[in-house]
Amino acid sequence: MSNSHPLRPLASVAEIDHVHLLSEQLGALVPGEDYSDVTFIVEEKRFPAHRVILAARCHYFRALLYGGMKESQPQVEVCLEETRAEAFSMLLHYLYTGRASLSSAREEVLLDFLGLAHRYGLQPLEDSTCEFLRTVLHTHNVCLVFDVASLYSLSTLSAACCAYMDRHAPEVLASDGFLTLSKTALLTVVRRDSFAASEKEIFQALCRWCRQNGEGATTQEVMSAVRLPLMSLTEMLNVVRPSGLVSPDDLLDAIKTRSESRDMDLNYRGMLIPEENIATMKHGAQVVKGELKSALLDGDTQNYDLDHGFSRHPIEDDGRAGIQVKLGQPSIINHIRILLWDRDSRSYSYYIEVSMDELDWVRVVDHAKYLCRSWQNLYFPARVCRYVRIVGSHNTVNKVFHLVAFECMFTHRSFILEKGLLVPGENVATISACASVIEGVSRSRNALLNGDTRNYDWDSGYTCHQLGSGAIVIQLAQPYMVGSLRLLLWDCDERSYSYYIEVSTNQQQWTKVVDRTKMACRSWQTLRFEKQPASFIRIVGTHNTANEVFHCVHFECPAQLDTEVKEGSPGQGASEPSSVSQQNRPPRPTRTHSLLPSQPPQPSSSSSSSSSHNHH
Repeated sequence: MSNSHPLRPLASVAEIDHVHLLSEQLGALVPGEDYSDVTFIVEEKRFPAHRVILAARCHYFRALLYGGMKESQPQVEVCLEETRAEAFSMLLHYLYTGRASLSSAREEVLLDFLGLAHRYGLQPLEDSTCEFLRTVLHTHNVCLVFDVASLYSLSTLSAACCAYMDRHAPEVLASDGFLTLSKTALLTVVRRDSFAASEKEIFQALCRWCRQNGEGATTQEVMSAVRLPLMSLTEMLNVVRPSGLVSPDDLLDAIKTRSESRDMDLNYRGMLIPEENIATMKHGAQVVKGELKSALLDGDTQNYDLDHGFSRHPIEDDGRAGIQVKLGQPSIINHIRILLWDRDSRSYSYYIEVSMDELDWVRVVDHAKYLCRSWQNLYFPARVCRYVRIVGSHNTVNKVFHLVAFECMFTHRSFILEKGLLVPGENVATISACASVIEGVSRSRNALLNGDTRNYDWDSGYTCHQLGSGAIVIQLAQPYMVGSLRLLLWDCDERSYSYYIEVSTNQQQWTKVVDRTKMACRSWQTLRFEKQPASFIRIVGTHNTANEVFHCVHFECPAQLDTEVKEGSPGQGASEPSSVSQQNRPPRPTRTHSLLPSQPPQPSSSSSSSSSHNHH
């Protein structure tokens, strides 16, 4: 009769796992002298241990206990200097059992324990202890933890401490722990742009630190971390000057810099909250200028129509109007997302400026001469600001600028800018990126951009235009610096096409970037050219060996392949197989002048045609 449980998997009885018994039984050896062959003396306390266990668990002890002639001695005593008994007891318990209870240990013992893990090269223990310390940071211990993390070059723990101190800077400055920081750790903290306290608070805290720790050159170096030009003239004269810690020349230089510099050129500090939208009521943001203010920051990006769900301002030539957001506090930002009203096919032009004082504004995004629509993903070099204003300069339908949503944040995502425009790395000619086909005939709207490169035949899955009349035009949501494109020409038979491609940012001026009017091209086309600003791409067919229509199945911008067909070659698409296999192709049509390869849809019933967009 089998004694296995019918519901228990076979592996559970075939594999014996009694690690918990091993841990308990080895752990029982720790407090006694049974079988011990080494004794550690730490702070005059004796810790009997077993050389073979310690050597098996730790390289440090292997070298210490089995190096030289020590292994020949029947009983070894080792005196450990600069080691705390409580932390060493925790370490021994860990080495014997693989377990350590961190939550019950006092902070100073934890830091000593971390120091031992670092000293003895116990990397998993060091990582786990750092991870725990990151969860228990508070105002009164963060400076102590940061000092230790800096001493041992523990980058992840150091970064967590800095992030905590950035977000609680005034409280950290006032804490007793701040006075215990080493000079190196102190300067690392207060030199950060993201250490978001007032300069007066920083100055006063550094004065206290210098009185307790500094003298001579140390004081001068520490006080140089204060950004004096950020202080008001009153503060410089009534707070800095009486302290005697800043030379008269340095004070005069700061006053000169303050009075002669643009406000936005001053080296401001700001709150840094990475990857989180700070233009929210939770973070204290508010709309202070514009009509219908309440809609902009409510987080609703779905429910809006002709009458509600957006903020707006009249478009004026002097640019005095605008929609202005005041952030909860000076903050570091490099990424803004806005949703332009997009319930019809209209486009807008706009620019965005930031300021600290509402007087000196710096333009961080300038799309004043470009046509844009729907969601805008905007990046720029990081700036500290308190105010952000979005100014509409054009609307293709009327003289009002409509904004549905506004978000801003600091992102660690990498981005490349050229001439102020984003160089995209991924395909931005997609429906999810708010691109659209605004000219061309297709059975389904935006078939060119849906990413489907397999399901097309004689009747569907492509976009086309009559040769000699019209074109296929794609509108991207915003202008990008574009240096490559990729097309899939309809290739269900052996026909070839000729074409050229132009780009524009306003549908007025066009730049030709690809000329394949004298080549026989078929199937996949990977095209590279000198980067150009583009929010519109126009593909114009000039020849088809089968009929009088140009057919394109798929479009992407920029090209998403490492392999490329060099400009100037016919583009046979050898590296990319046709999406329709040869054996499944229907016989070649005898007609040569129909709109589509097979029976054409009528333009009036087309989901996407040039005529259907003219009224917009």
